[in-house]
Amino acid sequence: MEMPKASDADKARFRAVVPETPEVVIKPMFGNLGAFVNGNMFAGLFGPTIGVKLSEADKATLERTERTVPFGPAERPMGGYTGLPEIWNGDGDDEARARVWVEKAFEYVAGLPPKTTKAPKSARVSKK
Repeated sequence: MEMPKASDADKARFRAVVPETPEVVIKPMFGNLGAFVNGNMFAGLFGPTIGVKLSEADKATLERTERTVPFGPAERPMGGYTGLPEIWNGDGDDEARARVWVEKAFEYVAGLPPKTTKAPKSARVSKK
C-alpha cells in the first residue's frame, strides 16, 4: 500500500482551510495531517488530497455536485470520508470552497460523542 507524503505546500493549504478554534487539534499522521475535534478526525490530508467526514446528506450533496475522489489509499479508501476535488488547487475561490466543506465536517463531527481512549494493552485485565 502506497502512502504518499504531503508536501509543505499541501500542509499549508490544509491548515489554511481548517477552522482556527481551540477545539481543533492538528496531528501528523503517516507523513500527512489529520484535524480532530473531541478526539475524532473530521478532516485529513493524504498526499495532496483533503478528505472530510460529513453527514450523509452533506456527503451526498458534495458527491453529486462536485468531482470528489476517494480518500486514502487506492486499495482501501477510508470509509465515511470523501476527498475534495483535486482540481481545487488552493487559489482564493478554491480555498473558500474547500473551507466551507471542512467547516461542515467540523460541525458534524463536533456533534458526535467524544472518542474515548483505550487503556494500553499492558494495563488491560486478562479474563483467563
